[in-house]
Amino acid sequence: MTARDVAPARVEARGWGWRHAGRSRWALRGVDLRIEPGERVLLLGASGSGKSTLLRGLAGVLGDEEDGESTGALTIDGLAAAEARGRAGLVLQDPDAQVVLARVGDDVAFGCENLGVPREEIWRRVPAALEAVGLDVALDRSTTALSGGQKQRLALAGALAMRPGLLLLDEPTANLDPDGVTEVRDAVVRSVAATGATLVVVEHRVDAWAPHVDRVIVLGAGGEVVADGRPDDVFRGHAASLTEAGVWVPGVTPRVPRTAAAGEAEDLLTLDDLAVGRRPFGARDAVVAASGVGATVRSGRLLAITGPNGAGKSTLALTLAGLLAPVAGEVAATAALAASGDPGARRRRGRQPAAGDSPHAWSSRELLTRIGMVFQSPEHQLLTATVRDELAVGPRALGLDDAAVAARIEPLLERLGLARLAAVNPFTLSGGEKRRLTVAAMLATRPRMLVLDEPTYGQDARTWRELASLLDDVRASGAAVVCVTHDRPLVDALADDILSLAAPAQSGAVS
Repeated sequence: MTARDVAPARVEARGWGWRHAGRSRWALRGVDLRIEPGERVLLLGASGSGKSTLLRGLAGVLGDEEDGESTGALTIDGLAAAEARGRAGLVLQDPDAQVVLARVGDDVAFGCENLGVPREEIWRRVPAALEAVGLDVALDRSTTALSGGQKQRLALAGALAMRPGLLLLDEPTANLDPDGVTEVRDAVVRSVAATGATLVVVEHRVDAWAPHVDRVIVLGAGGEVVADGRPDDVFRGHAASLTEAGVWVPGVTPRVPRTAAAGEAEDLLTLDDLAVGRRPFGARDAVVAASGVGATVRSGRLLAITGPNGAGKSTLALTLAGLLAPVAGEVAATAALAASGDPGARRRRGRQPAAGDSPHAWSSRELLTRIGMVFQSPEHQLLTATVRDELAVGPRALGLDDAAVAARIEPLLERLGLARLAAVNPFTLSGGEKRRLTVAAMLATRPRMLVLDEPTYGQDARTWRELASLLDDVRASGAAVVCVTHDRPLVDALADDILSLAAPAQSGAVS
């Protein structure tokens, strides 16, 4: 791939704005900026400031007047962005939303096929793109068998294979382990250096990208440009205001004061020589993702599950939460966990889960106040048409009246910055807002044990601190918290115990 293959794109916004259908508040309004061909731009801003909306607008995927209202002009090489077919390649914040086909090779080839690239050229590009992003799997590997981080690489490979003049990346390293962050960033940097393509990347991992971009643009709460310039100039000249606004600044990590746990720690769940995995559709046997895992989940403590992409962390989390059956070994609830929950639900069923049970044997109602699960992809657990109704699902399932439901959800709306969005459709939220909503929805049922898969991805510095503080409060109240995470600052701030999965299908060890 050489610079002759790609004509770098010029981007311009003149008074541009977008408002989602059914929303009174504009996601962005009055955006004025110009990005010259070949520039590499890091786009920053607080959660909900419109960064993802701008990228989707440039990619031409925001939709028509039924999906929302636009104002001003947004152009690529002088053409309306929605009409500049093939000029922009977009990697979305949620990699699951971009997986189209069943096999890895076909999925990477999909964008090229839509652009009419000759077949021989497509299949020269596909292996090169996969190698560039470090996704070392067979071309016929099932896309459903990939981890979240691997899907992130897959989406990037598909965009690179298209060889766009404008590469748009929305949190491209959000679900990657530290080595993966470096590998994917370097693949992007090499690609744009080789082709000359224009790059716009939205990323909260500022330290990873700042040395590799020419320019930083910061959006304010209303979507307006509040800072624009060379990285050093922006971070030095606006450090205080950016930090106050919630923008991550290199070298600045929010502090999370810890609270002492209430009461003595109790064992809630024990894992003994556990193997976890998933059964592919139509297969008799599960594919083991991790084995030889031993640990104890305790009340009043936070257990961090760490390890490289593909090591089985998410599969383990689903197994702990009772959503997957163990492949081998044991996941056993203690009497302290089995006895917790809604007494009314126990009376209605006429039984109480017993000590020694695997949570997988419990009904959804029995799980509801014992173990709550927050998935890696927020969209997988959104059920209703408004944010407030989403938070009310669990409490209403417990049979609480309106006053009791409100008493649980209103404080969560305020604390996690969702109050102004209470009447909004959850699917129109930003990625960071969806993540806070799904965490809040699980907390509304007050489970004795909470399992979270990548709880802090997509958060600005301010919402990261509030979310981390809330998890610490949950732990201090006597609940057990289990976090699957690549977020080292979160581990350093909150983890009492660490379960490290070393590599796919290998054993985990508690440290």
